[in-house]
Parts: sequence; structure tokens; C-alpha cells
Amino acid sequence: MTEIPLRRFTARVLPVDSHGRVLLLRGFDPARPDAPYWFTIGGAAEEAETLEQAAARELFEEVGITAAPESFGRPLETHTVEFSFGDRAYVQDQTYFPVRVDAAEVRFDHMEEIELATTLGHHWWGADELESSGDVYYPEILPSLIRKAATPG
Repeated sequence: MTEIPLRRFTARVLPVDSHGRVLLLRGFDPARPDAPYWFTIGGAAEEAETLEQAAARELFEEVGITAAPESFGRPLETHTVEFSFGDRAYVQDQTYFPVRVDAAEVRFDHMEEIELATTLGHHWWGADELESSGDVYYPEILPSLIRKAATPG
């Protein structure tokens, strides 16, 4: 039997510090624990929630940083991806939002259990640093998104 992918509409967050670096998380798919990668903060919008509200909620839940929904900039990019995580297939519309943040302590104490179990750490990345790291990251256009997010305006 073919599994029907779960369709989701997600807000992806690019928190930018005063040095123009973006906070990313490092984690893995539970089906492939030996293949870690860097990814953006974010997740699916809940019922009756705007993408900006989802971005604010996810930023707090995943890294403990508070930002009002109206503080998120205009979306930098929207695209659709198909992927699997664990034993579940997804079709996901992803909208990337920049948000300026003060240097803040990153905390994982509000993460969901599966997020906590599959998150290895965090790092504030510049686009050039990420590109030259040799590390795997998603989406492949992430350095370009970091550059756009870090540009004042």
C-alpha cells in the first residue's frame, strides 16, 4: 500500500543576530541517525494560525527566543518540498521569515519529544562559513537565504 504524504504549511525562521549570522539547528532523521544536517527553525502552522504566528511560536518552542509575530520580515522565499522523516512522508510548503534578535541564550526546554531526541545542537552561521563548512544543510539554498536575511531592510 502506498502512503499518502502528510500535507503541511510551514513557517521557517531565520533569526539574525547583530553580526548578520543566522541561528541553525543540527539534527538527524530518526531513520538515518548517522547522517546529521543543519536546518532552519520552524514547523507547521496550527489551525487558524497565520504563518507569522507559527514562526513566533516555533521560535520560542524550538530555541526559547521570544519575538512578536509582527516583528518577522517579509518572506524571503516560499517553495514546496517532499521528504520523509522517520517513517512518515511529507509534502511541505515552506515560507522563510527573517527576524532580528538580540544575542540570546538558546534553550531546548520547550521542544517536543521527537525534536529533542533528534536535535544535536545549534550554531550561529554566516553564509560563507556554512558554504565552506563541508556540512550537509537543508535547503540547498540556505546560504542564499542567510545572505538575504542578513541584509538590512
